[in-house]
Amino acid sequence: MNGEAKESARPGYYQVDLERYGIHAELTATLRCGVHRYTFPQAADRMLVVNLSVSNERVRDWAIEADGTHAFQGFQRASETVFFYAKTNQPIAELETVESGRRGLPVVRLEPAEGPLELQIGLSFVSIENARANLDREIGGKDFDTVRAEADETWEQLLSKVRVTGGSERERMLFYSSLYRSFLWPALRSDGNGAFTDVRRTVDQADFSYYTNPSLWDTYRNKLVLLGLLSPEVTVDVIRSLIEKGEKTGFIPTFFHGDHAAPFIVGSYLRGLRGFDVEKAYSLLYRNATIEGGPRPFINEYMERGYISTPPVERPRVETKAKAGVTKTLEYAYDDYSLALLANELGNDTDHTLLMGRAGNYKNMFDPSTGLMRGRLEDGSWVEPFDPQFPYYEYMYREANAWQSSFFAPHDTAGLIALHGGAEAFERKLDELFSIPWNPQHIARNISSFIGQYCHGNQPDHGYPYLYYWVNKQEKTQALLDRLLRDFYGIGEHGLALCGMDDTGEMSAWYVFNAIGIYPYSPADPEYIVTVPIFDKVELELSAGVVFTIEREHSGRRIEKLTWNGTPLDRPIIPHAWLASGGRLVITTTDN
Repeated sequence: MNGEAKESARPGYYQVDLERYGIHAELTATLRCGVHRYTFPQAADRMLVVNLSVSNERVRDWAIEADGTHAFQGFQRASETVFFYAKTNQPIAELETVESGRRGLPVVRLEPAEGPLELQIGLSFVSIENARANLDREIGGKDFDTVRAEADETWEQLLSKVRVTGGSERERMLFYSSLYRSFLWPALRSDGNGAFTDVRRTVDQADFSYYTNPSLWDTYRNKLVLLGLLSPEVTVDVIRSLIEKGEKTGFIPTFFHGDHAAPFIVGSYLRGLRGFDVEKAYSLLYRNATIEGGPRPFINEYMERGYISTPPVERPRVETKAKAGVTKTLEYAYDDYSLALLANELGNDTDHTLLMGRAGNYKNMFDPSTGLMRGRLEDGSWVEPFDPQFPYYEYMYREANAWQSSFFAPHDTAGLIALHGGAEAFERKLDELFSIPWNPQHIARNISSFIGQYCHGNQPDHGYPYLYYWVNKQEKTQALLDRLLRDFYGIGEHGLALCGMDDTGEMSAWYVFNAIGIYPYSPADPEYIVTVPIFDKVELELSAGVVFTIEREHSGRRIEKLTWNGTPLDRPIIPHAWLASGGRLVITTTDN
């Protein structure tokens, strides 16, 4: 094993000792291909198990067949059909199916041979022929070590766009691990020749790379902003993929909840990304916002009432399914605000006025008697009884309780504070949020890892620590951020786990932004809140030769002064244009 651990991983490479069999396994990859290398303890009696009945979802069908003496091919069909073409560097004796389960288990038996077995696998969501073409195009005559070196270089080019100085070894490990995890999704679906299987399950062709839907709930909050910063070309192709689906279905798709393609696409455009049809994107997003049957359930009720009602349910439980009306109303209001920004950018004053008016609908969920967002019945009365600490999956709230849902208005935080009666009352409410202990009898999957009622193990309230900025208490925000960065990441037996689900990179991107000292509090707006980084110096190279530098002076955690290229700033918010043009942000801190 050349002194390596029994199991290790790095971007583009994984290796492990299969101790039961005495086999050393190594994996590397290209965009559309995987390469395996297996070192067996003996030259004879070697085989590969190709278990096509197993996936992370139910497998409906599969097939496999030999193609000569050094290849095999087939497919696996679950929610999508994945075709494969695999080549070996050593001859295949036979491909047989042994008894196991309903359909048996494919086994590739190899002829006796010396040296490691290398297996090269091309994938396609179109055809076996395209899988083979992808393999020829991306691997060709390369061996395992060459492909591994190229994968290493690809990741090095991406990750080195952010260079950090200072911090502990643990903090640097967590930072670059989080940065890596932020770029594992969405997944590429088109072949090297541009072919892909579209949303209608027909084969189409494009002059861009076609991607799966991003996990918009909740990666729109930060991870998709990070994707746009460091991989703008990929981000544009992701947006073009969403538009392509929208043209064929009539709506831009969403993911799980909300209509957060709006802040993603709008925020990307306002940060300067081009290369997609923004007028077409706007037209489709406007359909999302105004027509029933798309990604916004109950949109007619939302437009008519200004909120989505909660149906009366006697003794609702955690798993009770309803409309998640409070969460939908709050999120639709933010999505409306996002789309209003694009309407304004495109000179559509009528739509801008309409949508900005709807962006205030979050206020319709505010109950002054509790100071929290609360479900309303169709007649406008409040849901009774009301336990603000009780979590729901889809009753009044989506995967949250009232505390975790009541402070979401990133487009109008000043308006939210006004609902509470001013800054002092709002600060007291925030203090309650972060101090009222979580009831251990309230058990709900995905809702975990708390500071008071605040839940960092799930995403809906990840923007709440910054709310202290609006009451001039940055130091309270920083105390929370420092605790979260220190205690909620790199946990578990091996110091590698997160405190909850990563949601395809959202939790990781949260760490990345806060570690370097900026955060997209309102992702549709092209600006960032400035916080205190954990590193002494951060260099962001968003384009070749253009570097945006963040420097921390002193080790305190309260911001005393901010300067941009030597000019003092009077507020802790910076525009995206500064990141894009390069320059020097100095954060001077104090312990006072």
